[in-house]
Amino acid sequence: MLDTTQAPAERLQINRRVTGDRRNSDGATNKGSDRRKVERRRQIDPTTCERDYSVDEIDFMKAMDDYKRLSGRQFPTWSEVLEVIRSMGYRRVADPSEITLK
Repeated sequence: MLDTTQAPAERLQINRRVTGDRRNSDGATNKGSDRRKVERRRQIDPTTCERDYSVDEIDFMKAMDDYKRLSGRQFPTWSEVLEVIRSMGYRRVADPSEITLK
């Protein structure tokens, strides 16, 4: 159990001494040697994805892109998203319904 009355730097020195040396005899560390080479996920732009978007979805993506370019904001708030939707002419005309996933 660690002595909590010691300063953090003193505890760190104690922990280093207890863990031992991680280096091989040639001086190289084992850190990462057991890791498999994982192929990085490629960054996917939603506008160029393989998915077929509806006309409404494309219009919304374009409107959001235009807003982000004009406002200089890369990450708009939900209020700003609602502002874009309203500027596209959308209004609430029915009671809310359950969201159905495709």
